[in-house]
Amino acid sequence: MQAFVDFIQGFLGLGATVILPVAIMILGLVFGQKLGKAIRSGLTIGVAFVGIFLVIDLLTLNLGPAAQGMVERLGVDLNVIDVGWPATSSIAWASVVAAFIIPLGLVVNVIMLLTKTTKTMNVDIWNYWHYTFMAAVVYTVSGSIVQGLIAAVIFQIVCLKVADWTQPMVSDFYELPGVSVATGSTISYAPFIYLVKVVQKIPGLKNLHADPDSIQKRFGIFGDSMVIGLILGAAIGALAGYSVGDVINIGISMAAVMVLMPRMVKILMEGLMPVSESAREWLNKRFGDREINIGLDAAVLLGHPSVIATALILTPITVLIAVVLPGNAVLPFGDLATIPFVVAFVVGAARGNIIHSVIVGSVMIALSLYMATDIAPLFSEMASTASINLPEGSAMVSSIDQGGNLVNWIIWRVFEIFN
Repeated sequence: MQAFVDFIQGFLGLGATVILPVAIMILGLVFGQKLGKAIRSGLTIGVAFVGIFLVIDLLTLNLGPAAQGMVERLGVDLNVIDVGWPATSSIAWASVVAAFIIPLGLVVNVIMLLTKTTKTMNVDIWNYWHYTFMAAVVYTVSGSIVQGLIAAVIFQIVCLKVADWTQPMVSDFYELPGVSVATGSTISYAPFIYLVKVVQKIPGLKNLHADPDSIQKRFGIFGDSMVIGLILGAAIGALAGYSVGDVINIGISMAAVMVLMPRMVKILMEGLMPVSESAREWLNKRFGDREINIGLDAAVLLGHPSVIATALILTPITVLIAVVLPGNAVLPFGDLATIPFVVAFVVGAARGNIIHSVIVGSVMIALSLYMATDIAPLFSEMASTASINLPEGSAMVSSIDQGGNLVNWIIWRVFEIFN
């Protein structure tokens, strides 16, 4: 069993840039593509994800230190450190239930496709780690592998159903036909789509509108997405107390994110569309005229400039909320760069309206911090079991990504009732 766990961990250690191209190539062959075409599709998607994650790294390497600078300037004393998704995924895969998740997840997805309870064929195997973390949480609470696996399946079913529900928005607003998103750190915030609808009906607020297109029409060059990135990045650097040179550097880096991310997503779609069309033809021949969507990493949604702009504005707001929120003990840090994933569905529901997205996003962040604080003792216990070292000066650890994940938190609390 340990050898199998080691193999799974080694395979997943290759990352999405290897796993997704292999999965897409195999799918292409299964759905009747010629070998050359399948290889090209897989490689194109691999190249696109290399580019996407390089841009995300650019975002992370700049936002992390800037957030730390803001915290130090505020003199904040919060004893639960947000360790970020990399440490959280390591905690997940260190659990004894980890070996079962990928085969179980694939079986569940196939069954749901055959029974027509989902339209999403989720090839984003890398992000199965969210299901694994859910299983690890419930296993830690109950000591039962079976309960842990049941929790993981429930989480996966919710992810797939939300992916189906939000797919029309992904296709329409994000211009990604045939694509759905079942990433655990994104689907958790889908219920806040309803809060967007409420905000859009409030007198005064409903008339406030700002998206990259309207900003550019009104302000010319200063409304260009690249310039917006420069301004927001420089503002974050200034709040962190950076020197003039470093302020300019982070501004240019954020401008690069705004420009490069949409182009990487376009490359990804070049590789995905041939496979998506082949899959649809293959399934229609055997199961009739059915809509089947390919489930991909939520990173594909970051190509819209409104998502990055909203996330950059929310970065200092998140730190401020953590400071003033009564009862919060979590210091945002590691997952600040995941804020674009958190707000992606809300931005889509708001049709790119940055003002409405920031308002709803602030409410989401506040609730997420409360949930992350609540689960911190259990999270810290899991980190200790996985031999994850606590950051210096922290009493406990948690994360916005999974510790503050609404679906994760609800399932954990339900299983606690029975244990």
